[in-house]
Amino acid sequence: MISAHRLTKKFGKFAAVDSVDFEIPTGEVVGFLGPNGAGKTTTIRMICGYLQPTGGRVLVDGLDVVRRRREVQRLIGYLPETPPLYAEMRVVEYLGFRARLLGMAPARRRSAVSKALARCWLSDVTRQPIATLSKGYRQRVGLAAALLGEPPVLILDEPTAGLDPAQIRQIRGLIRELAGEHTILLSTHILTEVELACDRIIMLCRGRVRAAGTIDELQAAAEASARYILEIDAADCERPLAAIGGVQGVQCVRLDDRWRRYTVTANAAAGDLRETISRAMAKSGGITRQLQRDAPTLEGLFVRMMGEVDP
Repeated sequence: MISAHRLTKKFGKFAAVDSVDFEIPTGEVVGFLGPNGAGKTTTIRMICGYLQPTGGRVLVDGLDVVRRRREVQRLIGYLPETPPLYAEMRVVEYLGFRARLLGMAPARRRSAVSKALARCWLSDVTRQPIATLSKGYRQRVGLAAALLGEPPVLILDEPTAGLDPAQIRQIRGLIRELAGEHTILLSTHILTEVELACDRIIMLCRGRVRAAGTIDELQAAAEASARYILEIDAADCERPLAAIGGVQGVQCVRLDDRWRRYTVTANAAAGDLRETISRAMAKSGGITRQLQRDAPTLEGLFVRMMGEVDP
């Protein structure tokens, strides 16, 4: 649905975005990560047609954004970090105004506004002036405006900014509900939101793509080895564990008279060995109460990958 090919944006001699390539398939929720100044917002503005690339190109549903900007913008619902709201308008008036800008007929406009109000939990403030709303409510008004017209692409820049924990969970649930119906690019600094809401991740640093893929793929690429924690009430499991293909080492700690904890280190190229370990332990006759594969957190991966970029 969205593809960038050597996408570049320079301000003078400074390259804010430098030969970026990525693909976002239809119906996926993709997290757009990077430190401040990484080039995320500049990239988003080029996708939306608000900035013209210095080089390369970006396509939305096969349409070149520069050559067919108006057509592309009809396909995109965009929520910037600070939504462009008219503070003197009431919520329902503002959404009606945005719907008119989209060229909706009156009957469809009323239906679209009602649906957006309900989806973004705004039904209790429809007649309230936007100036009197909290930051969290304003963020929801901006999200409702982005959803008007059911655009196939949603680009959300920090959609949970200013929301309380309950509201963040609601927005996360809404994003997952919208997945499949919409292709969603989610730019955020809250890494747990990316882990819980996104199918894939694009990491940007200093204007370049540092990594892209699913969380599992990035973890596999970041770690040369994987670690498994096994707790079982059986002794002498070192030998069958060590015999598993890809296992590099086994350590055992006795927890009490019954339980033992085995730490198994394996080559990451061997893939996920939990089923293989489980089958091997079933033959031991013991009871397994824990078997988990330790993997680096998204936060750890982010810090590590950003730290590996040359200054």
